[in-house]
Amino acid sequence: MEDLVIRDADVVDGSGADAYRADVVIDAGRIVSIVKEAAAAGCQRPRATREIDAEGLVLSPGFIDMHAHSDLALLRDPDHSAKAAQGVTLEVLGQDGLSYAPVDDRTLEEVRRAITGWNGYGDDIDFDWRSVGGYLDRLDRGIAVNAAYLIPQGTVRALVVGWEDRAATPEELDRMRRLVAEGLEQGAVGLSSGLTYTPGMYARDAELTELCRVVGSYGGYYCPHHRSYGAGALEAYAEMVALAREADCPLHLAHATMNFGVNRGRAPELLALLDRALDAGADITLDTYPYTPGCTTLAALLPSWASEGGPEEVLARLTDPTTAARIRHDLEVTGSDGCHGVPVEWETIEISGVGDPALGEFVGRTVRESADLRGEAPWDTARRLLVRDRLGTTILQHVGHEENVRAIMRHRAHTGGSDGILRGSKPHPRAYGTFPRYLGHYVRELGVLTLEECVARLTSRPAARLRLPDRGLVREGYRADLVLFDPRTVAAGATFAEPRRLPTGIPHVLVDGRFVIEDGRRTDALPGRSVRRTPL
Repeated sequence: MEDLVIRDADVVDGSGADAYRADVVIDAGRIVSIVKEAAAAGCQRPRATREIDAEGLVLSPGFIDMHAHSDLALLRDPDHSAKAAQGVTLEVLGQDGLSYAPVDDRTLEEVRRAITGWNGYGDDIDFDWRSVGGYLDRLDRGIAVNAAYLIPQGTVRALVVGWEDRAATPEELDRMRRLVAEGLEQGAVGLSSGLTYTPGMYARDAELTELCRVVGSYGGYYCPHHRSYGAGALEAYAEMVALAREADCPLHLAHATMNFGVNRGRAPELLALLDRALDAGADITLDTYPYTPGCTTLAALLPSWASEGGPEEVLARLTDPTTAARIRHDLEVTGSDGCHGVPVEWETIEISGVGDPALGEFVGRTVRESADLRGEAPWDTARRLLVRDRLGTTILQHVGHEENVRAIMRHRAHTGGSDGILRGSKPHPRAYGTFPRYLGHYVRELGVLTLEECVARLTSRPAARLRLPDRGLVREGYRADLVLFDPRTVAAGATFAEPRRLPTGIPHVLVDGRFVIEDGRRTDALPGRSVRRTPL
């Protein structure tokens, strides 16, 4: 007897091919047989210790979140329903150039402070690792869903160079190359950058190219949050394409979009740029989330010169009136590089979370709304928040365009990623709703993608980028990372008003053949493990 048979499922296998009816048999964490049209054919039907009647449900591979910020959440929260309930069975961590390995004691403290807004400070985490391999080993103690890891270039630079805006010396570059190689040998799948975040943004292209040469030689990929999604966005995309081609390294563009008023309706220009590169032989993929607002920290908007030296230096500059006035001018008049070269529009900046509960009155309001209530300039409100919350404030940035979102998700290189920040009292709903929103809103309601196309973009295409030989398809011999959903009712429950509501229409999710969601409820199973780079 096998472990489980899923009967009469409409299998959307992740390849993009048409759905078919089948019984799917699972044993020891893998798909052992697929019997198509078993009932109609009158053949001997497979038996198992447990059966699920999947009549009316779609069976697909588990979804792969190509851009996740669950680096500490997976360790902190064994339940992790935010992702498991969406049908996510694998997340890619280490995004945007900042995460928690490789580090030494100094760098770990600096990074914890710098990205408190993304993951919390981590008072409840035992940071008993320093290397990439150590972090992956920690995940292997048991997590809700599987996780892969990108080496964060900003963290590597902080470890070797520090938080200064200067070129790396030849000796420092050699050490960074060695750290990247070691991380890849220990199982990382590639390298990420946050080129509007310090200290990663201080790296010149020549430095990034040398690190990417190492990544490409190991079969990994480069995942940049590039230098601008606003003014100069097309030039920033072109810079990354040229850099990756020079380094002979596959490229995956993080949360690829065209934001701010300067880019309304300009997605076709980006797609034409990518098509020219793809047709010329470039290896490029991208991910997007199916929403228009972005999400980051309030401190991320600051100009790079104001962020040099690390969090304590930033706070010192903000408390100095003369320097603070210069920061304000860069933000409101010039357009800081932290705000993608566009003068900040405070009415688009909504506070989504604070580290200090005493500042909760600001959450859910834009900076301008809070400033108006206090009878002060928006900069004064923002500055107060930055200092009192010690840079831990998170924001929603309402600067996207629906026509750009739809155009990019139709592109042949597209995959899905939530970019979900799980902290804050009012997080972006993409953390809880990205994958059911694709299936419900953009497939069923709008018809932007067919169901088969959409599933492929959320499963086999990201698995191919990650070079996973046995995930991303419903195939015999593949791992049983699977999701059963009702195509008629699947929908994101999360909204901007209630961002932590769980989705509907996803009754069952399996990771490695074990139920993490069963009959719509989270089980206590922790079958997830690190998914490490497949050697060339």
